[in-house]
This record gives sequence, structure tokens and C-alpha cells, in this order.
Amino acid sequence: MTEEKIIKLSSGYFMLILLILFIIGGITSLVNSVIPLFFIFLLLTITTLPGFFLVNPNTSKVILLFGKYIGTVKENGFYWANPLYRKKGISLRASNFDSERVKVNDKLGNPIMISTIAVWKVKDTFKAAFDVDNYENFVRVQSDAAVRKLASLYPYDNFEDDGKAEEITLRASVNEVSQALEEELSERLEMAGIEVLEARIGYLAYAQEIASAMLKRQQATAIIAARHKIVEGAVSMVEMAIDKLSEQNVVDLDEERKAAMVSNLMVVLCSDKDAAPIVNTGTLNH
Repeated sequence: MTEEKIIKLSSGYFMLILLILFIIGGITSLVNSVIPLFFIFLLLTITTLPGFFLVNPNTSKVILLFGKYIGTVKENGFYWANPLYRKKGISLRASNFDSERVKVNDKLGNPIMISTIAVWKVKDTFKAAFDVDNYENFVRVQSDAAVRKLASLYPYDNFEDDGKAEEITLRASVNEVSQALEEELSERLEMAGIEVLEARIGYLAYAQEIASAMLKRQQATAIIAARHKIVEGAVSMVEMAIDKLSEQNVVDLDEERKAAMVSNLMVVLCSDKDAAPIVNTGTLNH
């Protein structure tokens, strides 16, 4: 047997009635001093009692007979089976797993701290019971290995000064990274009969030794990007102002005064502080 086999066993209620009859018969035999009959009923009671077992909702019982796999009972209910059967319970409920934070290097070699959260459940009880030693520990170890591999495939973030734009990053591409992690975990846990319902990154940050430096880098990148937008807008506004003045003949500016006006406007528009204007009460020549 190399795969799961679903079996149905007899209901335990009929055997429960027989057990009650055996007990009543034993008590009656003891009261009437029929000792041989009492021992027969006692033996039947002791033999029948271990055969009862319960299967709760979203649980299962793996049935073994002297090391041989008989099958798996997944339908919940009250059952009776051969008293020699060994019954191993395996939960079919969905379970959460939150891995420990591990330090790994991303695609660019930066040390980061990362952890994963996975939702899984047992799909094949035969594989979970016999193909791995401990399927719960197997999930923990393989989840740790999967998140380490995932971190090495993608960079933590994109930086404009790198000159290389990555399509997928750990910080920004949440859906893509989660899908890749889920596929990697499903492939690793297939041999244990585990179905991965959901997998995603639970914690992501730069390692402590480079966190402050990377924060300054992110701030510098943001400042440069903002300044770039400000300069673009200022040049557009200055160009529009000069064109309007010339078009409507408001003032006739030579190249020197035009350059001075451009300089003043650029200072006013690009400065991060409010300008303090100086009112000229004389002529343009003074």
C-alpha cells in the first residue's frame, strides 16, 4: 500500500448494545454463582471494549493491523472495529504556522530579517503518517528552507541609483512573492501529503546592522526624486512666464535681464523656504 485508502467500518452502537448485554449477563452469572459463564462474559466484555472509537469532525483515524496499513476512516461518527487494530489519529483541520525570523541575504546580498506565515492541512493521511517521520516538524523545517530560498531570488527593494529595475521585489510585490512562496511550499510539502492553503511573508525588514544606512538611502532617494519634480515644474513655469510677458508686450527684456529674471524665479520656485521679496522703488537701471 503506497496511497491513502478510505474505509468504512461498522457502527459502534450495535456493538455497544452487545457490550451492555455481556455486562448484564456477567453480573447475572455472578449473582447466580455460575462462575464459568461469568468468566465467559467477562472475557467477551474485555475483548469487545477496545474496539470502540470516535472520529470527530475534521479528524481521521489511520487503521493498522500488526504494522500493515488497513485504511483511513475520515467520516465522523462512533465506530467499532477489530480490537487488534491500532488506531492513529490525524487532524484534518487547517493549521497556522508562523515561522521564526531568520537572517538571510536577498538577491543583492543585503542581509534581511524575514519570516513566513502558512496555512496548511493534511490532505493525504497515508503520506503524513508513513512517508515522513513527523509531519508537523516537517512543515516547520521545509517552511524555513522555502523562505530562505525565496529571499535569495528577489531584492528587498528597488533603488533608482542602482541602474537596474527589478520587476519583483520582496517589499513591493506582495501578491507575486506570496504566490511564489505558496508554490515553493506546496512542492516541498507534497511528499508529506500536506496541502498549502495560503502562504505569505509575515515579517520583512533589513537586518539591524544595515537598517539605519538603508533608511538614509531611502530618504536620499526620495529627496532626489522630489527635487527632480520641483526643478521640472519650475523650468516649465519660468518658460511660461517669459513667453506670456513677451507675447503680451508687458515688458521688453534684453538677454541679460531675462537671465536675471530666470535666475530669480528659479531661486524662488526651487527654494524650500519662503522668499523674502525686495521692492524696487526706483527705476530698472538702479
